[in-house]
Amino acid sequence: MFIGRSRELAKLESLYNSNHFEFAVFYGRRRVGKTTLINEFIKDKHAVYYMAVEGTKKENLAGLSKALLAAHTVSAPQFGDFEDLLEYVDQLAMTNARQILVVDEFPYLASSYPPISSMLQSHIDQCWKNSRLFLILCGSSMSFMEEQVLGYKSPLYGRRTVQFKLHPFTFFEARQMLSGFSAEEQAILYGVTGGIPEYLSRIDRNRSMDENIIELFFEESGRLFEEPVNLLKQELREPASYHSIISAIAGGASRINEIATKTGMETSGCSNQTASLTALGIVRKETPVTENASSRKTIYRLEDSMFLFWYRFVRPNTSGIIQNAGTTIYEHIVKPNLSDFMGRVFEDICQQYLYHPQIYTKLPFLPGNTGRWWGTDPVKKRQEEIDIMAIQDNQALLCECKWRNVPVNIEITKQLLDRGKLFHYDQIFYFLFSKTGFTKEVLEYQKQDSSLFLISFDKICLLK
Repeated sequence: MFIGRSRELAKLESLYNSNHFEFAVFYGRRRVGKTTLINEFIKDKHAVYYMAVEGTKKENLAGLSKALLAAHTVSAPQFGDFEDLLEYVDQLAMTNARQILVVDEFPYLASSYPPISSMLQSHIDQCWKNSRLFLILCGSSMSFMEEQVLGYKSPLYGRRTVQFKLHPFTFFEARQMLSGFSAEEQAILYGVTGGIPEYLSRIDRNRSMDENIIELFFEESGRLFEEPVNLLKQELREPASYHSIISAIAGGASRINEIATKTGMETSGCSNQTASLTALGIVRKETPVTENASSRKTIYRLEDSMFLFWYRFVRPNTSGIIQNAGTTIYEHIVKPNLSDFMGRVFEDICQQYLYHPQIYTKLPFLPGNTGRWWGTDPVKKRQEEIDIMAIQDNQALLCECKWRNVPVNIEITKQLLDRGKLFHYDQIFYFLFSKTGFTKEVLEYQKQDSSLFLISFDKICLLK
């Protein structure tokens, strides 16, 4: 059963019915569901689908020839070259029938035959733009797709009619694949899989949450036991130093000099490699939401919570897992620390809550910039942090997110309200998010303060 991506499918169907030339570009990290979405879209349509291989020009020419000719029931040998193949597509494009041509993993084709982008541009300009052809190019190499397909210097620049950067599922989308588990278990499973649809599809709803996590991560044959290693091998030439950088960040290092010190790397080299990990969507570069991107307060965090989980709990215990001690490692090392791991994940869920269609328009104002904030309290002479801060004109929204097994008390509430004094906005609103609700004292206090909003995890889970 196909789950999620309803907006993308609706947009694709609208384009399909336009009766004009369309050129859609799909990109996003591996396993995020690009191919599944494309196949769902074309399943009831006349389409040519080809997944390029990491091989030679000859191999890709043969593969695309076979897909193209088979789709049109033509008994003929493969095309002699790509120009012949594209001229055949010209002929198909000039018919009245809607034609869909999909090239998945386009970066592999372009790598095996670099002129292909210029050739596609030529055929778009000279023939296809006046046809009903629907061209789809898809790729997992985000840097390639952004620079070599969508970028200003690309021959294909300006030709696409729509682009889709696919992101992992939100918590609300992931829950659709996790029926049968409790809401708390759904949140944890969402966190350890990073919301990646392919990983979520591996969860067995006939097993417990613990059994699933052990089977996926803490057995040598587990689907995710070596997943980050395999992903980095596919994306990077020398992944060893990248592993060290990610481990350092997972271990708490956040500034470039801290990461460089922990890895033993030169700062400049560390900075370049961290930028590569940011481009891949593995690492997130952050500055306080009130400052610009060039702020000296820049820090780095892991964007992908599956990577955070893996580098925190799996990589340091690889030897034990190989020696069949995975269940013991999970029970004694991982499970007692799941609540701490979920702190970051819960912040993401709370931010998703704020942007949920049923909530966004009901907020005190429509947020513009949203993110974390940290800085110095000049009065108390200490560092302060705000989990989520949203700004619009002269209004601000400050959020505290607590994934704890005890209700949020009045001390935490007053601490959040006190942080509002660090800013000079005309209006400041406060959102307290709690896994386990709020004490009676907090609930009574909220009745007297219209700027304070209390959101329990149970309330979050009422949204669909």
